[in-house]
Amino acid sequence: MERLRVTGGASLRGSVRVSGAKNSALKLMAAALLAEGRTTLRDVPSITDVQYMAELLRRLGAEVSRDNGTVTIDVPEKVNHEAPYELVRRLRASICVLGPLLARCGSADVALPGGDAIGSRGLDMHIAGLRRLGASVEVEHGYVVARAPDGLKGAMIGLDFPSVGATENILMAAALADGETVIDNVAREPEILDICHMLISMGAKIEGVGTSTLHIDGVTGLEPVDHTTVPDRIVTGSWAVAALMTRGDITVTNGRAEHLELVLDKLAGAGAVIEPATGQDGVGLRVSMSGRPRAIDVVTLPYPGFPTDLQPMVVALNAVSDGTAMITENVYEARFMFVNELARLGADVRIDGHHAVIRGRETLSGAPVVATDIRAGAGLVLAGLVAEGETLVSAVHHIDRGYPDFVGQLNQLGADVVREPDPDQFQA
Repeated sequence: MERLRVTGGASLRGSVRVSGAKNSALKLMAAALLAEGRTTLRDVPSITDVQYMAELLRRLGAEVSRDNGTVTIDVPEKVNHEAPYELVRRLRASICVLGPLLARCGSADVALPGGDAIGSRGLDMHIAGLRRLGASVEVEHGYVVARAPDGLKGAMIGLDFPSVGATENILMAAALADGETVIDNVAREPEILDICHMLISMGAKIEGVGTSTLHIDGVTGLEPVDHTTVPDRIVTGSWAVAALMTRGDITVTNGRAEHLELVLDKLAGAGAVIEPATGQDGVGLRVSMSGRPRAIDVVTLPYPGFPTDLQPMVVALNAVSDGTAMITENVYEARFMFVNELARLGADVRIDGHHAVIRGRETLSGAPVVATDIRAGAGLVLAGLVAEGETLVSAVHHIDRGYPDFVGQLNQLGADVVREPDPDQFQA
């Protein structure tokens, strides 16, 4: 186990490149199971979650290699249909192999997944959607057991909530179903569009991409492809918030402002100057801040609303902003778990149900804290950058699951962050 030693007082300045999105790359790797042969995915982030997914695909019979952001997946004619607990427990996104395995093999045994402790994320909509496609699906002995010996059949499916995971599983399964499937109230995140574009390149017939209703005309087979992952909007947003908190000037190359319209509008309201930027790594955006930020209210909602994954960073931002703000969390009920850790740094935060009221303070003070999930960990590091003294962030393995070379990029921008052994060996 390791921790980060963060020295406060940094003003982050310079340029940083954002790689492909974690929340897309993992699902693209699962989608590769739909086609026999070699699929190549480019600009895949170098994070531990990608390692976990690669191990899972190998267990399912694929050959997976990784080289400098490129992942090559060789899928055999016959794929194993069991995703075991010892692999699935480490990665919530592993549930996204359920749809591809069921479509390819006619059966799937996928252990109930683990992942971040940010609230309940049930599989009811996944299961209901696959049942509508003609599969029998049960939860037995800690596994989702799905069977469709005669193949899947197109159906009309309406989601109660625009769930990203349910949209992905049903979409991938429907790509090889017999007949037309209509999925209403789908998630519309850029990562969903990325999966749709990859599936279309593989030969899937999908209409309505980017809208709330997808029409999928099932085909008998798909072909492997070469696909580049959409840039990570959550990492882009994290760097944007970092510029405000540290009163810095950060150019984020390969970041797409159009995927963060509401976020950037909020940050501009806090006083940030945001403008397009072009560098050797392509088009991106530049975010700069002089003076103390103003407090901003935020309500998290499914895309195109404010992303829940950026909520911890905005709570940290408001902790040092001028004024009082309210954050309303509508997606994950336990996302405020990290607030107790932020309070150890001196933040004034009060929780009432799914609301958090933050009264900004001029400064925070360094202290030992523990990352409880990926985004909470990043938020605590940003808070440490603007705290007096040193902040020790334990359970850094959470951050490694979502931010490639986080320490290296922070130090490149002028921070003083050291990765070191954690003598307390704390496992969150």
